[in-house]
Amino acid sequence: MNKLFLFLLLAFSSSLTFAQKADSTANKPAKTRNIDGSLMNPLKTIQENISTSPNFSTLTSIILADTTNTFNGNPITVFAPDNKAFGKLPAGTLDTLLLPTHKSDLLLLIKYHAVAGKITSKDIEKQIKAGNGQAIFTTLSGRTLTAKINENRNIVLTDENGGQSVVSRLDIQQSNGVLFVVTQVLLPKFTQ
Repeated sequence: MNKLFLFLLLAFSSSLTFAQKADSTANKPAKTRNIDGSLMNPLKTIQENISTSPNFSTLTSIILADTTNTFNGNPITVFAPDNKAFGKLPAGTLDTLLLPTHKSDLLLLIKYHAVAGKITSKDIEKQIKAGNGQAIFTTLSGRTLTAKINENRNIVLTDENGGQSVVSRLDIQQSNGVLFVVTQVLLPKFTQ
């Protein structure tokens, strides 16, 4: 009887230790990540991290024009184009958007790169699988993006105009959401 009791006691304590280890790894805080030479601190907001990165200086200048503070609000997921992505826009596009007469288009562009809530790459993949190969996300602008997985197992976002952008960096945790880096600027259909 004593042997059985001792055996059960050891088995219980082993499973308790295993459960504590599993629980402690699940609750570990996200680590600061180096994204192309810029540190992204998970304790800072998306706007704070982007504004300290030279690779996101164009996006930072656009964010500063956003008086609604899209990137500092409730939990959001942002598909952030870096400077290389902005450099791929047709000549004059960005200059036009930065004109005071195009402020509403600029705000539409900013909000088109953000989705409400914290969404991870695993969440996106699950939604793509559930959607038979594609997932549709409604952005903060009220417009939609379509996500698919390409032949190289990359997440590819398609904007309203058919433009495609590959997600090049995944799941960069921020205090107010999740950041993904994309290779192209996602363009909504602008109304004239």
